[in-house]
Amino acid sequence: MRKNWSRRDLLKAVGLTAGGLAALPVSSWAKNEQGQPLILPDSLYPVKLVKPITAITCGAGARGNVYGNYAIQYPEHLKIVGVAEPIQLRNERYAVKHSIENTNRFTTWEHVFQRPKFADAIIITTPDDLHYGPCMEALKLGYDVLLEKPISPSEKECRDILALTKKTGRIVAVCHVLRYAPYFIQLHKLIQSGAIGELVSIQHLEPIGYDHMAHSYVRGNWHNSKKTTPIILAKSCHDLDILRWMVDKPSKSIQAFGDVKWFRKENAPPGSTARCTDGCAIESTCPYSAIEHYQRRRSRVYTLDLPDDRTKWDEVILDRLKTTNYGRCVYRMENDQPDHYIANILFENNITASFSMEAFTSYEGRRTRVMGSTGDIVGDMNSFVLTDFRSGQKTEWKQTTDGHGGGDWRLVANWIQAITEKNPALLSSTIDQSIESHLMGFAAEKSRLEKRVTDITL
Repeated sequence: MRKNWSRRDLLKAVGLTAGGLAALPVSSWAKNEQGQPLILPDSLYPVKLVKPITAITCGAGARGNVYGNYAIQYPEHLKIVGVAEPIQLRNERYAVKHSIENTNRFTTWEHVFQRPKFADAIIITTPDDLHYGPCMEALKLGYDVLLEKPISPSEKECRDILALTKKTGRIVAVCHVLRYAPYFIQLHKLIQSGAIGELVSIQHLEPIGYDHMAHSYVRGNWHNSKKTTPIILAKSCHDLDILRWMVDKPSKSIQAFGDVKWFRKENAPPGSTARCTDGCAIESTCPYSAIEHYQRRRSRVYTLDLPDDRTKWDEVILDRLKTTNYGRCVYRMENDQPDHYIANILFENNITASFSMEAFTSYEGRRTRVMGSTGDIVGDMNSFVLTDFRSGQKTEWKQTTDGHGGGDWRLVANWIQAITEKNPALLSSTIDQSIESHLMGFAAEKSRLEKRVTDITL
């Protein structure tokens, strides 16, 4: 129901006085991949849990630890009772952290499902191309599921998971954590209630950051789209999902462009070498120096599986840079992920959205511009300003934030509530809702590769 918004209405809606700052509580110990303290859920459950939900984690990497750490903070809500992880050091650390019995430690996800069901739920944080198998087996055995995005690199597999979820009636939450970030919740609320009149168009930017791009999509696990997932799904299905959620109408067609422009062999500077540790002549001035990034700055070193003894880190990091992709020259990788990607999307009711994913930025954190018939909103995940065209009044909303705007643990809390009450409708990111953003991503890749506008078939 749309309404005529007054200044008082807006201030009440965003829950602040103009220019006020929402200081969100953070964990005293748990951090995300960037080393930022995780923001705590502002509220948990309207229904008190009789006992914690028990879960088995498949994949004890970065995301597996972010979601699993919720159980350490809130042991009365979630208990991790099993882990499947082929990297022994990660397996051991996860088992110790959660006091997991040896009989419930597994090398790969397949081993979990050789046992009868022994928990309430499965947390799937395996590599992208290993989401389908454990999710399908979990549903067959009656587990509820927390499924890291993307659902799968395959459209058919996405639809298979959706169909089996419907058939079994289980709870499947897809980790589109931005739906749980207060920033996007407020944007969605204001747009859908008519605070800027009729929605006309959205511009949305995802600045990956030059160092994050080099780490994850040039050197890292997602450098090859054919072996993992196209970057529009691996990185940006969050953003396609948020656009769909804010518009709240089906997408109809998409047109996409993008490619690998800079991280190519022909752009390797004179004097550069196969590895940053091979005596590269420009290492000290290269913005993508692995020695600078990992050894000197200690950035994103969680991927290197370093020992607990920090006195050994210099030696171990140097060894990793000499023996893994993380030490290779960014211009000499087998990467095929576009370092810039734009997509224009047409939604029902003639609403348009433009999305831009950019590697070459000095900053991260989404930027959003929303245009309506009587106002607009400009924001950057830390704050937004709503301007009313009729009065000229500006209303500002601010908050403290982390990399996902506080959405990580809010997602877990929402999932636990849905399982407890056996009601998938309580989720903000059900498999039903999440599937469309993936279909948009598959259509975008088809458009980019075939150089044409592509219809989105739901």
